Amino acid sequence: MAKVFRAWDVDQGWLLPPSLHEFVPPGHMAHFVRDTVREALDLSAILDTYTEERGYPPYHPGMMVALLLYGYSRGLYSSRQLARACEERVDVMAVTGLNRPDFRTIADFRKRHLVALSDLFVQVLRLCRAAGLVEFAHVAVDGTKLKANASRHKAMSYGRMKTAEPALTAEVQAWLDRAGEADAAEDQAHGASRRGDETPDWMADKQRRLEAIRAAKAALEAEAADPPDPEDESGPGASSGMRWQGRPLRGEDGSPPDRAQRNFTDPDSRILPTRDGFVQGYNGQVAVDAAHQVIVAYRLVTNSADHRALVPLVDGLRAHLGRKPREVSGDAGFANEANLAALKERGITGYLAPGRARHGEADAAGRRRLTKMPLMSAMAARLKRAGRRSRYRLRKQVVEPVFGQIKQARGFRQFLMRGLDQVRGEWAMICTAHNLLKLAQSGR
Repeated sequence: MAKVFRAWDVDQGWLLPPSLHEFVPPGHMAHFVRDTVREALDLSAILDTYTEERGYPPYHPGMMVALLLYGYSRGLYSSRQLARACEERVDVMAVTGLNRPDFRTIADFRKRHLVALSDLFVQVLRLCRAAGLVEFAHVAVDGTKLKANASRHKAMSYGRMKTAEPALTAEVQAWLDRAGEADAAEDQAHGASRRGDETPDWMADKQRRLEAIRAAKAALEAEAADPPDPEDESGPGASSGMRWQGRPLRGEDGSPPDRAQRNFTDPDSRILPTRDGFVQGYNGQVAVDAAHQVIVAYRLVTNSADHRALVPLVDGLRAHLGRKPREVSGDAGFANEANLAALKERGITGYLAPGRARHGEADAAGRRRLTKMPLMSAMAARLKRAGRRSRYRLRKQVVEPVFGQIKQARGFRQFLMRGLDQVRGEWAMICTAHNLLKLAQSGR
């Protein structure tokens, strides 16, 4: 007797259409994100931008927001990845309701509403607090380097610009001169309908490169002529690569130093040091509540220094949720006398490793002086007495797994967007998606 198998007929039609809720099992992340966006998030900032009554109906903004947040929670970041998933993945279909926006529609929506999408971070964070996932007992801070959508090899120093610009200018001009001298002969050779002096592709590339060099050179010269505010991490000069390293922003003649760099693809990005070398990228900083690894504040800057982030992150938590943490821990990059004084002023107990500041604070010129630092000395003594029981020992268990989940589990190692404002919005969406995952996993 032959074995009987279950029917397998892919051409069988459905008498009644299936429900989208049956595409994925109950409790799936797709259901959670879709229902959270529909029922719990205020999307008025996005909805109010749709005022035109005429024309073809656009995709529902709520569906587009749910698609982006679900994609970011599942490691789908590019608009092309999301568009393909709308056609191939049933979990994404359960989010979109079988809508299939193309990649340009997704990219345009994200870019158009990036500010409003960034603001959703606070709404999701408040949902996490309401679910009891934020306890304000211990918050750990840290930063991680993420690649920009730009190549390190697309950057050039000011010294190279000074030599490359006249060389390219001479090359372009020589070609134009030869073309002008050959006009008559080329007209005869190519006919009256063609000039004979059309710019070849290789020449157009050189002209575009020359224009890029001139624009970057002018930007560096403008930064040198008007030195930036050292407290403004996002202002002019943030991308030069010089301002945070104690080096002068201009030479003796008032021009930028030869070592000042600018990237042609993403001028706001910087070459940042990492454990594995250097990357052209940004520094994403977060504050993480120790109770359930929820990101309670985020920041993104163009330099590798972390010490300036401590106060904004702590104050950001207070601005978002109206409360301050009892304890804050951070590595040596956050430790200095000013940060410890700021925590003491706010009534927060700090656990900051004092290793890098053992020789004193640096002055405006970058020189280190042996100064008395009572708070740093007290911190060193506190950590030594506490030993393994110190809150500082728990810091890695709080914040490092968050970066691991973002970069390793969900594969986010490089920004897709360019420019500081755009990248900050993208980092906000990454943090929002992380908190949504924590909220879904809590089951509350």
